[in-house]
Amino acid sequence: MKKAAILLIAVMLIPLFGFTQTIENVDYISPFNDGVAALKKGNEWAFINKQGTIVIDFRNDLVITKTENTSFPIFKNNRCLIVNKKEGISYFGFIDKKGNTVIEPQFLNAIDFNNNVAIVLELVKEEVGNNDILGKAQVSYDYFEVVINAQGEILYYLTQEPKHITLSKEFIRQPPKITSKLISDKVFAIWSKDKKWEIKKLEK
Repeated sequence: MKKAAILLIAVMLIPLFGFTQTIENVDYISPFNDGVAALKKGNEWAFINKQGTIVIDFRNDLVITKTENTSFPIFKNNRCLIVNKKEGISYFGFIDKKGNTVIEPQFLNAIDFNNNVAIVLELVKEEVGNNDILGKAQVSYDYFEVVINAQGEILYYLTQEPKHITLSKEFIRQPPKITSKLISDKVFAIWSKDKKWEIKKLEK
């Protein structure tokens, strides 16, 4: 009788220790960064929290960040890079940990946030005249390397002179390179036109 009672209690306790969620057929699991880990399934990525719950479902617009040993999407300062292609050109933005787009894809390139700032390539459009034959405005495109905050607001122009670009997929096969880099808290190394480094500190 005593053994039967113990067995009955054990059977009753089994559901309490069961799995509440199972994620199957995962190809890769990244280390945790900023409280979440990336999961790869086919060509899509998702994020789970430390309780194993999916916080961002599988999607194909997350940008892969290269690390020393591997590559995967990463959250830094509660922001993760996304990319959206329009007419064959990639535009970069950021999402939060709920999967909401907090900075719309608009930059020609961008790097992960670090110390609550990120370096991006801001695209600037300028009308330079009108084409009477085609009946539309002629436009010119340039870009700057700029520093943004977590809300997407521009804090500082790292390059003062614009770089001209032809906004066409035939000319932009890869995103233009970002040459500046953050080397410490609010201190940036900027590659100048003289092919030398300039060190600048971002003031408040």
